[in-house]
Amino acid sequence: MLRQYTQATAPDGQPFRVFSLTNHNGMQIRLMDWGASWLSCQVPVGGQLREMLLGCRLQDYPTQQAYLGATIGRYANRIGGARFRLNGETVKLTANQGRHQLHGGRGFYQLRWQVEKCGENFVRFCHFSAHGDQGFPGNVRVGVTYRLSEDNAVSIEFDAVADRDTPLNLTNHAYFNLNDAENGMDIRAHSLQLNADYFLPVDGDGIPNAPLKAVRYSSFDFTDEKPIGLDFMQEEQHITKGYDHAFLLNGPPDKPCAILTALDRSATLQVFTSQPALQVYSGNFLGATPRRDGGHYADYAGIALETQALPDTPNHPEWWRFGGISKAGRPYRHWTRFRFSC
Repeated sequence: MLRQYTQATAPDGQPFRVFSLTNHNGMQIRLMDWGASWLSCQVPVGGQLREMLLGCRLQDYPTQQAYLGATIGRYANRIGGARFRLNGETVKLTANQGRHQLHGGRGFYQLRWQVEKCGENFVRFCHFSAHGDQGFPGNVRVGVTYRLSEDNAVSIEFDAVADRDTPLNLTNHAYFNLNDAENGMDIRAHSLQLNADYFLPVDGDGIPNAPLKAVRYSSFDFTDEKPIGLDFMQEEQHITKGYDHAFLLNGPPDKPCAILTALDRSATLQVFTSQPALQVYSGNFLGATPRRDGGHYADYAGIALETQALPDTPNHPEWWRFGGISKAGRPYRHWTRFRFSC
């Protein structure tokens, strides 16, 4: 079932458009045209609806700094030095994190998307990004479709096409907490399993500073389920105050790349994707992020499981085979499916 309504006022002077999708099990998600954002995910647990997503009041979305539930582009994650070389030319981007660019600069998350179409179980948003937007080459038309299925899964489908070769790496930046997303109990009590044998070391700015590294015998080994906090702040983690690293996925896409389990094992989230990598961010700097009740989250209140290409790929041609560079006229398509069970 689809419901639509408007509420509060966005920076462009128009109200936010909010969409609510409900399946036959009673699971409900809310979406918004500002940032093509995923606002809420309420799943039946023990006869009651439980919020699984961190979120804030509508009027706080344009100013919050955590990218809560937003669509990220043109390039998710970081591009070192806010520049790269492509087709023999140096491209200079708009820097927004020191001298680097994060999540596309003033990217897709701070814009009103157009509602192209919607139905009983889906909403599709679209956006046009002009040549030179945040320094990126080429005109790009982007679409994102959210679907709610009867097996309590949320699918996010990205599609785009550019008229020039350009970096393109789209993701959603939802933060999950399967026990208490409203207040944000410490996510390190959850358990996590990843279908990944390699991760990417980074420096203090989150820029890759070494080749892909095997997870085996390290604190980054989640090939077997373990509590997130078990090996916390060990090895490379101390540089980033926790996990904020990309993991190269093994595939295939019909196998979960990540399984997140609540502390009391009352709920589980399985993540499936066509993307080559997963950025695991343990909410290391969530402190002071606004909540829905007007309060604030603390650090480690939620975990982001961002399916995407590897960070800084434009500066690493050896990773181009994993995606991240879109060819002119060639369609970009990726999907991610978040399936909840209780």
